[in-house]
Amino acid sequence: MTETYTALARKWRPKTFAELVGQEHVRRALVNALQTGRVHHAFLFTGTRGVGKTTIARILAKCLNCERGVGPEPCGECAGCREIDAGRFVDLIEVDAASRTKVDDTREILDNVQFAPTRGRYKVYLIDEVHMLSTHSFNALLKTLEEPPPHVKFLLATTDPQKLPVTVLSRCLQFNLKRIPAAQIAGHLQAILEREAIGFEPAGLALVAQAADGSMRDGLSLLDQLIAFGGGRAGEAEARAMLGTVARDHVVQLAERLAAADAAELVRFAQSLEQWAPDYAQLLDELASLLTRIAIKQVVSDYEGDDLYAPPLLARLAGSFAPEDVQLYYQTALIGRRDLPLAPDPRTGFEMTLLRMIAFRPAADEEHAPPAPARGGRAQAPTASSAPHAEQSAAAPAAGASEGWHGLLAQLDLQGAARQLASHCTLIGREGAVVKLSIDPRSRSLRTAALEEKLVQALSKHFGQTVRLQFVTADEPGETPAQARQRASREEAEAARRAFEADPGVQGFRERFGAAPIPETIRPLK
Repeated sequence: MTETYTALARKWRPKTFAELVGQEHVRRALVNALQTGRVHHAFLFTGTRGVGKTTIARILAKCLNCERGVGPEPCGECAGCREIDAGRFVDLIEVDAASRTKVDDTREILDNVQFAPTRGRYKVYLIDEVHMLSTHSFNALLKTLEEPPPHVKFLLATTDPQKLPVTVLSRCLQFNLKRIPAAQIAGHLQAILEREAIGFEPAGLALVAQAADGSMRDGLSLLDQLIAFGGGRAGEAEARAMLGTVARDHVVQLAERLAAADAAELVRFAQSLEQWAPDYAQLLDELASLLTRIAIKQVVSDYEGDDLYAPPLLARLAGSFAPEDVQLYYQTALIGRRDLPLAPDPRTGFEMTLLRMIAFRPAADEEHAPPAPARGGRAQAPTASSAPHAEQSAAAPAAGASEGWHGLLAQLDLQGAARQLASHCTLIGREGAVVKLSIDPRSRSLRTAALEEKLVQALSKHFGQTVRLQFVTADEPGETPAQARQRASREEAEAARRAFEADPGVQGFRERFGAAPIPETIRPLK
């Protein structure tokens, strides 16, 4: 006779507060109440599915009815504890309100409240999905909650507390259970597999934990499914195949092509993913998730990454993107994900989202922008012959060197993140083959060996000789091309606002109707 298999979600269901994963705020409050003997007569546990509402309620019922006494650590060995774990304790009355909504059903349950427990210390009523009760049923329950017998405890659970009458809410101690973080779910899954002696890959567990969406029960159910799908193993490739996600490397390659800002290559690669029949909504989710990690790496240099994306990979990608591009791409991915059902088909919507990222990136305007004029006249780019006259000390760079960099940048063969790096720098001077630059401190994350090499190649090609870069700290570094564009944009907006305010029609509206323009909505005409 074959042994009956027990699902992981049932086999590893916590039996004590010490085994509970997450929900520390609830555990602490209940443990304190049990230790001090101040246990309320009615508790309400709220939260999404699979976060531990009924599990905590059953542990609490065991704490109240353990034969060794009321306390936060039930023995787990007495008849009461064993019967509660097995679901056959006569004084633990579990009610599924979703299937017993009629007032007669509720009256039948509550008619016996007045009678003493048969075996235990307390008669415990565990009503799941309590929000499904009818109005009449709530009235019957409310009457009992108002004057509960001393031997009765009510444990209510719901995923939708907004549907509960205020009169019921006001008579319960309410605990809102939180979604369990993916890292905590993955750690618990790993601990279970180690005890079960089942092979796994951390990246596979990370994918399962993400798919669980904060629910430990869903995570365990998916893990059961993965073990069966993988032939007794929980690997990354098997997890991606089961969940319908594309390989992690494909998401990285998408990010790399976004960093290069090559729209044609980006579309070609996106179309090549069709052979994997991907879930494009999930692909956008994974891309947004990677962009989040990149953004964190750009501002937190010692960010450790995780099982899906290691620190060296994140460091390389963080140096390939301008911070503002990462924010734009992330927001565009979210909007594209939301609008995907409205697209002619998912693939079209996915490709259009990628193209929108490139089309609206700040560098798109920068690469085709004319040279910024110098404040005192026309800018002149330093050439190989004129460069020595532009040499400046790091302590006091001349305005001509800073402004000349604007014109030089327009002539360099640079694209994407390398142009972003150059646009956030100012030229301090040139001494022979050494080009001295100062970088805006807020943009130091752009400095990577790969981008610096591209800038060196572009400068060497322009000057007709091999050059090398030297980044120095300047007391007065001058205005970077990026700062100049921002200043010009602000000046244009201010000029538009003044012109709008001076318009006779606008003034007439002010005088006749007391109207006032909204400044942030005024834009210069292009």
